[in-house]
Amino acid sequence: MPGLRTLALTVAVRGGARWESESRSGWSHLLEHLVFKGAGEMGARDIVERIEAEGGSINAATGYERTSFEIRALDGSLGLAMQVVSDLVFRPTLDVAEIEREKDVVAQEIAEAFDTPDDHVFEMAQTMAFAGQPLGRPILGSVDSLRPADRAGVTDWRARLYSPDRMVVAVSGAVDETEFLALAERWFGAAVATPVEAPAAAMFEGGAASLSRRIEQANLVFQLPALAASDPAIPALRLFTEILGGGMASRLFQSAREERGLAYAIDAYQEPYDDGGVLGIYAGAAADRAVELAEVCADEIRDLSDKGPTASELARAKAVLKGGLWMSDESPASRAGRNAAQTLMFGAPVPSDETVSRMDSATAADLQAVGSRLLSPRRVATAVLGPRSAAPAGVAFARRVAA
Repeated sequence: MPGLRTLALTVAVRGGARWESESRSGWSHLLEHLVFKGAGEMGARDIVERIEAEGGSINAATGYERTSFEIRALDGSLGLAMQVVSDLVFRPTLDVAEIEREKDVVAQEIAEAFDTPDDHVFEMAQTMAFAGQPLGRPILGSVDSLRPADRAGVTDWRARLYSPDRMVVAVSGAVDETEFLALAERWFGAAVATPVEAPAAAMFEGGAASLSRRIEQANLVFQLPALAASDPAIPALRLFTEILGGGMASRLFQSAREERGLAYAIDAYQEPYDDGGVLGIYAGAAADRAVELAEVCADEIRDLSDKGPTASELARAKAVLKGGLWMSDESPASRAGRNAAQTLMFGAPVPSDETVSRMDSATAADLQAVGSRLLSPRRVATAVLGPRSAAPAGVAFARRVAA
């Protein structure tokens, strides 16, 4: 785009923790760490210094269904950015000593997540929602599952995970298309695909987990089975989630926090996967208010599902989501990341105008239909972490939402 001074590059792979066997749980995240320890002719320090010398930054993330690498840099840095990420995904050094050292680092990360209640409670809920499946295991894995990782095993996993046939290279900002296509061919065109078996279909199982700790606040997560990323009703689900608990004007914030003072923090979220998803609520509350809070959350879901939103609620939610989309359009990094993710999911980027049109066409009846789909399986996953007296909150939510 003319006049821009920065660019963003995202290289995303359709692959992550869902592709792991139980014995290799956490290997995708470990690999993401390891490629930054050396790749191509670069050592760990060279990688970051080359990018930062161009005024840029580099980052990566591993999820259940995608692994992504992102570089933000100044105009004129595209060639360097493409070369660096190509080396990371195709030519990492994977030094034996670094593998052992990084396993220790990830072990510390696992311990930190366990020690952080508002992180660990999400892992507990995810384990209940998708019990016995890759989606139900922590992305970080466990100390036991990481222990066997060696150079041969990690090298094999890199070839399978970072296969070019499941990879998208996306750029945005100060980029010349002709230059970009030539660089993509140079740095990514010769890579050889390594087929890998697709993960089994996800099944939302549900269940209740609780963990008692001597901390002041109860951390609560309630989840319902939701929609896959490609479901035509996703715009209605996003609006449903926004009205339920998307901001300070949402139903949960107003009823649970402002009117009753039951929680300091409360919000709703939705996580779509290739073949399913979850709608969730997170809240932090005093232990002696946890059961009442759980019942309020269930009541708000049922009320929104049964009666639908008011006209003003629906208009506000549409405005909020459209505003967020258009603001992200002004960020090269957001555009590159979104285009990469949508290409992996749908085969091509989805124009923002099309997204807005689908959102604008959603009606109150559409949101009611989504609510009915959320509740009809009559399955929930709950997690409660905190004082022992808060433990019944999960059962209270499940009973109330299914009433």
